[in-house]
Amino acid sequence: MAELEVCRNLSLEKVERCMGVMQSGTQMVKLKAGSKGLVRLFYLDDHRSCIRWRPSRKSEKAKITIDSLYKVTEGGQSDIFHRHADSSLDPTCCFTVYHGNHMESLDLVTTNAEEARTWITGLRYLMAGISDEDSLAKRQRTHDQWLKQTFEEADKNGDGFLNIEEIYQLLHKLNVNLPRRKVKQMFQEADTDDQQGTLTYEEFSVFYKMMSLRRDLFLLMMAYSDRKDHLTTEELANLLRNEQKMANVTPEYVAEIIDKFERSDENKQRGVIGIEGFTSFMRSPTCDIFNPLHHEVNQDMDQPLCNYFIASSHNTYLTGDQLLSHSKTDMYAWVLQSGCRCVEVDCWDGPDGEPMVQHGYTLTSKIPFKSVIATINKYAFINNQYPVILSIENHCSIQQQKKIAQYLREIFGDKLDVRDALSRDSKTLPSPQSLQGKILIKGRPAVNGP
Repeated sequence: MAELEVCRNLSLEKVERCMGVMQSGTQMVKLKAGSKGLVRLFYLDDHRSCIRWRPSRKSEKAKITIDSLYKVTEGGQSDIFHRHADSSLDPTCCFTVYHGNHMESLDLVTTNAEEARTWITGLRYLMAGISDEDSLAKRQRTHDQWLKQTFEEADKNGDGFLNIEEIYQLLHKLNVNLPRRKVKQMFQEADTDDQQGTLTYEEFSVFYKMMSLRRDLFLLMMAYSDRKDHLTTEELANLLRNEQKMANVTPEYVAEIIDKFERSDENKQRGVIGIEGFTSFMRSPTCDIFNPLHHEVNQDMDQPLCNYFIASSHNTYLTGDQLLSHSKTDMYAWVLQSGCRCVEVDCWDGPDGEPMVQHGYTLTSKIPFKSVIATINKYAFINNQYPVILSIENHCSIQQQKKIAQYLREIFGDKLDVRDALSRDSKTLPSPQSLQGKILIKGRPAVNGP
């Protein structure tokens, strides 16, 4: 995204000013469907990993992780803002944070434009930093943040230490079934400071590493290291050839692995890798079973369309369950940019002659068909040029079907024109390659249609 690219080039002074304001907290109005909004204090946590707010009945759950952010938009562009269109909100004070697997929206209104600009800039900067990380760095950061959060939540009295009873309660919460004798032994081994009987965060990190040691990887390392606590370059190379079936394992490649994954500087200098570094390597993207070449298009895309599996979405417009959840145009933007190439549009007669999209005979909300089509037109080909199929479930009267046809022609225009892709042999469907940038309409007339 262009906005994220701009944020990467911000001066350190401006970044820290934004972070300072966000961590101090800003009072904003959180808009909700069907209500006037809630005044809350929103702030960035000390680790710069979550947006939090108070007061909230959810307490610890009242947060949105930076990792889960999808995008931040300026002004009143979301469905929620559109429902409050008659409330004379200043667009320069409005912004929306999209987050989570279902692209939920957090719609906020500040008291002035400068506060909104600070939060938009700060959040985009944090998102840009995350998008720049490689997979290994992301996994490590996520792990470190989770471990710190887990420690703080287990520290019931907030004294910065965990005693053995708090550890027992935490393991029960995490569904870790270890004998108490074993837990106590690891607790005592990790408790190395003068204050015996409690673990600091650093000691808890050591305890967690002991507890989460993968026995299979430990035994594998023992087998190839002649029962030592580390693998030499030659031993690691043998393991990669025999166990991972890697070819062309050179000393230089093995040295790169040790340099990248080994945590101990002393081990790096010796050219060996210990159990922690070895575990990190085996759990990294380097050892993923997924073929990295398949991140790019690697198949023949000139076959007839019917020869392919097509990533499809059912009830695309819904944000949750099929009975009570909200319908949002934002869902089309999200699935299309995530790679989906077939979306569902359930059309029903709406007020004032305008067709609506909804899940019929339920309590889900409705959205205008025209807005859905406009959103699809905007986001269909941002990340993927292969054709998009609109699976239209038509429940409309003839009059509103004509309105649907009108909007399809007006909004999609030439994207509907597939004459160049059609072959003379009408029995053969065009290929995805020949239909790039095109919108295909799939549907059937309503029961009471012609």
